[in-house]
Amino acid sequence: MTAKSERQRIAPTAERIAPTAERIAKVIARSGLCSRRDAEALIAEGRVSLDGRVLDSPAVTVRPGQRILVDETPLPAPAPARLWRYHKPAGLLTAARDPEGRPTIFDSLPKDLPRLQPVGRLDLNSEGLLLLTNDGELKRELELPDSGWERRYRVRAFGRVSEARLERLRDGITVEGVRYGPIKARIERASGANLWLSVILTEGKNREVRRVLAHLDLKVNRLIRVGFGPFTLGNLARGAVSEVPAKRLREALEGPKKPKAGWAKAKPKPTKPGRKPDPKAGGKPAGTKAKSRPAAGARPGTGPGTRPGTRPNAKPKPGKTTGQRGAHRRRPA
Repeated sequence: MTAKSERQRIAPTAERIAPTAERIAKVIARSGLCSRRDAEALIAEGRVSLDGRVLDSPAVTVRPGQRILVDETPLPAPAPARLWRYHKPAGLLTAARDPEGRPTIFDSLPKDLPRLQPVGRLDLNSEGLLLLTNDGELKRELELPDSGWERRYRVRAFGRVSEARLERLRDGITVEGVRYGPIKARIERASGANLWLSVILTEGKNREVRRVLAHLDLKVNRLIRVGFGPFTLGNLARGAVSEVPAKRLREALEGPKKPKAGWAKAKPKPTKPGRKPDPKAGGKPAGTKAKSRPAAGARPGTGPGTRPGTRPNAKPKPGKTTGQRGAHRRRPA
């Protein structure tokens, strides 16, 4: 399968999540050359041209067929959208570079990987699942709160809090003028002076978990992200990276499949004789024949199935038993 057909098979693509005309910084970012922010910086430096005209502002839309050059070099062809799971250790910065010289996640990633961008962030002292992608548009789509993907954390915090206070977080909370959306939090267990909490949110604002729990008088001393949408940390070793299969990525982006409207429902199977009656079928076991009733005006014992010359409910004569007719006529041997 060619790279082009693979890119069309795997979402997202320009046809699926972007209009025909796009911002030039977005086009540059999707090519994998750099991030959107870096592309805007290149434009401000006068290093990007569109159809031979040097640009000085990123507020330019591009249509298919137009020629973009960066440092007089054409953009590379967009690579297929790919996604990786990374178990980020504590002590690494989620950034491409740090002015203070602190170690970043890219210092520990394998060198044979393509240029990757983190989906969201984990702060310096946080650890756990961090998604990485080579596609700028995929990164943006996964980060948006509108996607509804939950970020799941296990948190160890010093202090005590009631379940009632945690339950109120489901309505959202404002801390120091910042409004945070609904948060699901519950106590998993208490360990000495610490609590282990399960926290689920969808926004993922900067240091959201730490700031909200600090507002509840809890000091976070360990924060582990264990899930992001349909992807989980699982047993991925600390510092390890693993690519998400293309089929798994496509299924996650498409969401759960719904049954097609208009399909006929299957008919209920008939109940075999001997089974309990089905109340929906009139209280009688399916597959059994109804007993025939005598016609109006007919004498009892004259209906179908009655032996001629017999009376209904007739008692046997003395000396006779069922199955022993003529036994009284037999002579002793």
